[in-house]
Amino acid sequence: MRGEERYQFPLRASSRSEILIRANEPPHLQVEAGYSVWLLTGNRQVSVTPATSCHILRCNSDFVAATLDLAVSREAVNAGYCSALRSYAMCTKRLSRACRGDLAYHSAVQGIEDLLIQHRCPRVGPTAQPRPPLLKRCRVTPGQTPEYLHCSVFGDPHIRTFNNDFHTCAVPGAWPLIDNEYLYVQATSSPARGGMYATVLTKITIIFKNWRQCIDQQLYQAELDNVPAAFADGSMWSGEWRGHRSLTVRTLNPGRHAEIRAVHVGTVLVVRQSGRSLGLSVLSPRGVVEAFRPEQDLQLCVWGCPPSQRLNTLHPPPSDPLMSTALSAEDHCAGLLPARDVYYQACVFDLIASGDLNSSMAAVSALQDAQTMIPDREGVHLLLVGSAGHTRPHLTLLLLLLLSILGTLSRP
Repeated sequence: MRGEERYQFPLRASSRSEILIRANEPPHLQVEAGYSVWLLTGNRQVSVTPATSCHILRCNSDFVAATLDLAVSREAVNAGYCSALRSYAMCTKRLSRACRGDLAYHSAVQGIEDLLIQHRCPRVGPTAQPRPPLLKRCRVTPGQTPEYLHCSVFGDPHIRTFNNDFHTCAVPGAWPLIDNEYLYVQATSSPARGGMYATVLTKITIIFKNWRQCIDQQLYQAELDNVPAAFADGSMWSGEWRGHRSLTVRTLNPGRHAEIRAVHVGTVLVVRQSGRSLGLSVLSPRGVVEAFRPEQDLQLCVWGCPPSQRLNTLHPPPSDPLMSTALSAEDHCAGLLPARDVYYQACVFDLIASGDLNSSMAAVSALQDAQTMIPDREGVHLLLVGSAGHTRPHLTLLLLLLLSILGTLSRP
């Protein structure tokens, strides 16, 4: 950008592209989707990356967290912003020895100094209170058993949300599945080979956001025919606290399966290839799942597919309009799955839509993951209700029916 100076350093992903901090505006008013912080203060553009031994990322994360929820009034915003800047400055001072000679660190220090001057912030005053971490000590606190929620995405694609809704979606391209303070997960759907209507998951991207002393930002990516048992940088683990690794990757089937354990947020993610599609299963505490802001309003694992993108799971489009495969698909899926639940209906849908017998394995694998992740056996099997593909009857319809009955009973 012309006429501006940028100090860039990787940051925990508060949204999907970058956090913009302008010298003349509070930073929370300039949030874009991303993974970097920019301090815009001068007339030059500088791009830098911190050394691995310098943990300036943690100062960056605390600063952004402190400025996300500032009050609306200009006076309150400026006071809160100045408090956050003073905290940011104190954090950098504590790192002065470890970060000596690091360009990202010295750029941040200079950027903070410029912003303090331009916002006329007193050097002495209150500092921002750090946002309390959801989970302590980089792992679920011993003795506490949080409520765990399950989400899975598989097949054409079908989504079982954290709230146990079930949708079949027409969502070509890349869509966010999870977007909260700790985790960002995106799935890419592409047309299936040989099917007229079918789509399949072909790429899954997982970003573990930088979190305090637990982990620095880490990226995992899987594509069709390439499900690595390692993060994008080649490592198989990341982050360590008192001898415990915060992030680990392992595999039971190299190239087609990966299990990622994020101990610092009590979360397990399983990525696998079944037939010619990818699938993802997630188990995560409710506190992690619900740690998102209002602008993070598109998460398929939380709200399911947008209404305009939902398909009727009970009526799949045939791969060949001249060929009736419904009966054979039902028989095939009944032989693979123990109940006529959402996994059975997804299996039938995928077989009819793609015409590929291998497509049935996506539902089988998703059910296996659900049986492993959900302790309540009764809660594993969801049933589709009605022809719209929802798992629950519409509340408004029930209320209208109840009012109608009451009205009838009250007549003389």
